[in-house]
Amino acid sequence: MSHCKIDFRTMADKRLTIDYKEFASELELEPQDQELAKAAREALKGSYSPYSKFQVGAALRLADGTIVKGANQENAAYPAGLCAERVAMFAASANYPETPFDTLAIVASDNGVPCDEPATPCGNCRQVMAEYQSKYGRPFSIILIGNSKVLKFAKVDDILPFIFDSLKV
Repeated sequence: MSHCKIDFRTMADKRLTIDYKEFASELELEPQDQELAKAAREALKGSYSPYSKFQVGAALRLADGTIVKGANQENAAYPAGLCAERVAMFAASANYPETPFDTLAIVASDNGVPCDEPATPCGNCRQVMAEYQSKYGRPFSIILIGNSKVLKFAKVDDILPFIFDSLKV
């Protein structure tokens, strides 16, 4: 039985808008978000990226204030590696399974040089974020950090519109 209902009789142009905040630097963030940005930068040290030379660090603050870090992990048997965001989220879920996520900060460097533009999560990471947001029944924010600007999204829906959510089907 299909859960999808399509009505081909109506057609309308629609527009999708996404709300986010843009900051000139990390220094404009709230103190707790500055702390998370610093933790994401520290997480870069754990990156294992001998193939791409693209290092990513993530820091996830849980609802109780605990910070869990992750860094991207590559492998010669591509695509066996894992993005920093998923490393942090999976570690948090494994070690603190009942504690909701509050904010995820992500930072990247290319061959050891911090990126000017914020790196955005891949589709797999966005879907994992959506799953955890649904699991905990509350939104969590995402901070994307670059040297030239910082972007903050209030919820996963803002970086993954039209979320697939099998927990609600």
